[in-house]
Amino acid sequence: MLASLARRALRPQRTAQTPWPHSRLPPALPISTTLARALSASAIARQPRAPPSSNGSGAPPPPSTPARPSVPAEYPHVLALPIARRPLFPGFYKAVVIRNPGVVAAIKDMMARGQPYLGAFLLKDSAADADVIESLDQVHDVGVFAQITSVFAPAQGQQGKDGEEEGLTAVLYPHRRIRITSLVKGVAQVEDAPDAKLEGVDTVTVDAVTDAAAAEKPSEAPATATATEEAVTSQDASGQETTQDAIPTPPASEAGDDSQPPPASAHTAFLHSHAVSVVAVENVTTAPYDKDAPALRALMAEIVSVFKDIAQLNALFRDQVANWSVNQVAANVFDEPDKLADFAAAVSAGEVSELQAVLEATDVQTRLQQALLVLKKELINAELQSKLARDVDSKIAKRQREYYLMEQLKGIKKELGMESDGKDKLIEKFKERAAQLKMPEGVRKVFDEELSKLASLEPAASEANVTRNYLEWLTQIPWGKHSKENYSIAHATKVLDEDHYGLQDVKDRILEFIAVGKLRGTVGVAAGTNKTGTGKIICLVGPPGVGKTSIGKSIARALDRQFFRFSVGGLTDVAEIKGHRRTYVGALPGKIIQALRRVGTENPLVLIDEVDKVGRGINGDPSSALLEMLDPEQNSGFMDHYMDVPVDLSRVLFVCTANTLDTIPAPLLDRMEVMEVSGYVLEEKMVIASRYLAPQAKEGAGLKDADVELEENAVDRLIKYYCRESGVRNLKKHVEKIFRKAALKIVQDLGEEGLPEPGTKPAKADARASSAADERLVEAPASNAPGAPAEDPEKEVTTVERAPMKVPDYVHVRITADNLKDYVGPPVYQKDRMYARQPPPGVSTGLGYLGNGSGAVMPIEAISMPGKGGLQLTGKLGEVIRESAQIGLSWVKAHAYELGLTDARGFTASAFEEAEDDAAKAEPRRGEPFLTDRDMHLHMPEGSIGKEGPSAGTAILTALVSLLTRTRVNPDIAMTGEISLVGQVLPVGGLKEKILAAHRAGIKTIIAPAANRSDIEDKVPESVKTGIRFVYVEDVREVLEEVFRGEKIVDVWRERMPW
Repeated sequence: MLASLARRALRPQRTAQTPWPHSRLPPALPISTTLARALSASAIARQPRAPPSSNGSGAPPPPSTPARPSVPAEYPHVLALPIARRPLFPGFYKAVVIRNPGVVAAIKDMMARGQPYLGAFLLKDSAADADVIESLDQVHDVGVFAQITSVFAPAQGQQGKDGEEEGLTAVLYPHRRIRITSLVKGVAQVEDAPDAKLEGVDTVTVDAVTDAAAAEKPSEAPATATATEEAVTSQDASGQETTQDAIPTPPASEAGDDSQPPPASAHTAFLHSHAVSVVAVENVTTAPYDKDAPALRALMAEIVSVFKDIAQLNALFRDQVANWSVNQVAANVFDEPDKLADFAAAVSAGEVSELQAVLEATDVQTRLQQALLVLKKELINAELQSKLARDVDSKIAKRQREYYLMEQLKGIKKELGMESDGKDKLIEKFKERAAQLKMPEGVRKVFDEELSKLASLEPAASEANVTRNYLEWLTQIPWGKHSKENYSIAHATKVLDEDHYGLQDVKDRILEFIAVGKLRGTVGVAAGTNKTGTGKIICLVGPPGVGKTSIGKSIARALDRQFFRFSVGGLTDVAEIKGHRRTYVGALPGKIIQALRRVGTENPLVLIDEVDKVGRGINGDPSSALLEMLDPEQNSGFMDHYMDVPVDLSRVLFVCTANTLDTIPAPLLDRMEVMEVSGYVLEEKMVIASRYLAPQAKEGAGLKDADVELEENAVDRLIKYYCRESGVRNLKKHVEKIFRKAALKIVQDLGEEGLPEPGTKPAKADARASSAADERLVEAPASNAPGAPAEDPEKEVTTVERAPMKVPDYVHVRITADNLKDYVGPPVYQKDRMYARQPPPGVSTGLGYLGNGSGAVMPIEAISMPGKGGLQLTGKLGEVIRESAQIGLSWVKAHAYELGLTDARGFTASAFEEAEDDAAKAEPRRGEPFLTDRDMHLHMPEGSIGKEGPSAGTAILTALVSLLTRTRVNPDIAMTGEISLVGQVLPVGGLKEKILAAHRAGIKTIIAPAANRSDIEDKVPESVKTGIRFVYVEDVREVLEEVFRGEKIVDVWRERMPW
């Protein structure tokens, strides 16, 4: 039925086609490829052609159109051509590309001799690509006997090396099945023969070749010739038509028209001179069958049914079936079941093994079954393709319908005067932003709800403005965006050294931090981690000006992260951290959300400055709000009051800075990893001033290229007598002040003659003001001069930047220690020690740590006076230092007898009591216990500076003992250490700064707690410890022995107080 319908539909076209004069050459079966259309169909469609009996004018055909020789029925030896990817089937064209020079030469020779026959066999290895057979194991033994209908040389410009042709395209027409019996000659058996050259071939296009072939030689190829998807096309990769060298089949007259073809061995003897594969073959005959057998008819009917199903799904397949049905010689498709099976396999994209099984089957029923299996799979693929196409079409139709309706809606609004008020563009902007973000599912749901809410609100409504602002913030948070981190230790070391000098302990700790992050994959906090030690927040603690903030910037630069800083010093409102509720007018998110919006990434470095100065007020405790933000167990779902959606802060690296740990809440401190940033010593400050501060200040003062030098002795004096702080901020201010003074001095010395203003001329004695009308810049008279005109209200405005002036080369400025006072004024610190010579009894030297982060040598003075045994303290002392003085006095009273201050009964010993005559000294005053009639006054000079801490305990006790024993203390001895009530010496902090102050003051001996020995040996630079002897003590008795060594009172102590 299908065949008859197709035959009736195409019969008018059939009558216009040229009939085939040779029945031995079957007609072509159309396949959906470009080559087949180029070879036949396009030529027929262009113009109808007359039968070969006439040329359109009634004349007989020209004698130059010879008849093609018949295809030999037996061909024992043939050139073996391996085929890749899929086998060939009889009756269906196939185009192959041949690249082997020997095979190309052999095919050209075959075409020239009029013997265009070869055997095509499928390669077993699908990945292989060869033109010769070296072993029979390479190919399947069953193939096809094919005729070369035409060959095409490559276009110009596509030749290989040395100008040789790179390949040849041959169009094959398989006639029958053959089987290899043996390999007559392989490539390895003979040497490569020189390539044969075919000369005298014109260069024409494919269309021209096919038209000529159809018009002049209708016997060479069928008029409706088509090929499979591997067929060669007449276009290159760019889609442009290219020129091919067509090698036509020679006329049959060269071999003889009426003569029988010579023996096959004679035909193939010439192939032995080429580097090709020659095989012995035999024809594969189809087993006899009864075409009326029920099994065969059922299989054919099923195949035809599958054809119908596929044809309904695929229009191209439907055309192929119709053309094949028309071209069948038999009146009914059921008369040729073998051809039906071959056609089913040829037009299907089945697996190679299944297609080869169809080719090898000699039993027709088996061949039909194999073909039906291939067709069934093709039907499944066609159904799937049809389903996908329908789904895509439905989606496209839905979008087109929505677009059409929206355009109509816009048109209606325009006609009614209800044009868009910008809300549509705003909604589209939010959608475009959201499309570029990877919002979590919950956040995406909130976004869609708010966007729908905005679409339904009137623009003038107050709620619309609130929703719009919320969507602005929601779409500007960098959901899913992060910067690529750099974990290179060498890069981090280079960055830290460029930005900071010294601070080796801090640099090492930062490098350790980066190394751990490199191994873990991130230096942030992984969401959901519960491991101990993960997600530690860095807290940099140190005095002002030591570079804590700049260290945070350096860490961000070393990791290639974005940097954001905000200060929480004096913060009293929790809303600054967690944001305001949207119900408030002017509500905003918290600082961390603002930071994410500013940097545009999810993994910035956020520096929280002055975390030790967080306040507390009626609006809550911000330090408690920081707990949620910094806690690695909670910040993966940080909830801002304004955003009201969880924001992942686990990838943010937090760095906090503080001057002291005392005021940081314990829960917050527990979540941070403290890095102590100590102050700089003299040598470090010298290098920092020379390498960093001086060049920056010089450039900032406009003296970059000027000969202005700050000498080393001036820097040394500046640090010792003006800038003793641990940091370098004050030093930087003084260096900048020096260069500003130098700039002013240079300008004043040179005057207008040396540095004239742009647009003015240097002043001369006989110079006169220019009166040109177009001159805008003139020298204005002094405002206080008599008769001075009023200022012009119109000032010249320009966008041209002022060019910097160059200081002449003859100007030389040197800032030395001698003229430093002219630039920064008199020294702030006049002297390092108050008592440079032997002090009176009751004076000792302590070491203190000031609030600005610097150390100081602090003398302690004690005197006694008549009274009632009280203790008076002055010098702006804190609570802790007052307690230390009370502890020292109590210890002295408790050990008065051991110290030789009283007798065994506890009364004052006459040897240490003031008296006017010797008789009074000889007799102790009875009934007067020790210090009951005396008051003690303890004072620490520089009363404007507040003093706090327990580290002055040993110095206070030494001053009291010196006063009561009337023994002087060596001024070259300084001490620090906390004392207990029983005389134990406890460790203290700030040793580096204290030792630096002692070194600057020329102290020779320092008494320090034994527990601080490792801190002094490891953390204090050797340059600071040079020239100082350290005595480590554990008890105050050791302190007294070292201080009063060589005094007579020590002998009394050894008798009464064992050491």
